Amino acid sequence: MIFKRVDHVEIVPRNAEKTIDFYVNVLGFRIRSRKEMKVPPMNEIVYIELGDTVLEIIAVDEPKPKSNNPWEVGYRGIALEVDDMAMAVDYLKGKGIAIAREPIDLGNSFRGEIRDPDGLIIELRQWK
Repeated sequence: MIFKRVDHVEIVPRNAEKTIDFYVNVLGFRIRSRKEMKVPPMNEIVYIELGDTVLEIIAVDEPKPKSNNPWEVGYRGIALEVDDMAMAVDYLKGKGIAIAREPIDLGNSFRGEIRDPDGLIIELRQWK
């Protein structure tokens, strides 16, 4: 199988605390970790999980409504874990899917990107 699972989903909400409260107290997620960020516009990254499903909630200064801005309110992207990046890229190209960002070696993984029909990010990740 080429695609194994969704690795994580990133969300840039309008109000991070309200979003965390909803996922934790309404849907039953648990907080895995919280990390203060000093990389504007990011303030904090919070990982929450339900089973093996993980959401990354990114708190940013003045998030923008849906636009082409990468730090927007709502869905940012999903990450699909693959067994073999080269095989996944070949498969996608064979289906006529453009590679938005060619895979790069990050040391512990390979990372590339494609876009869905609306231009939303789908990250491809092969862990070493």
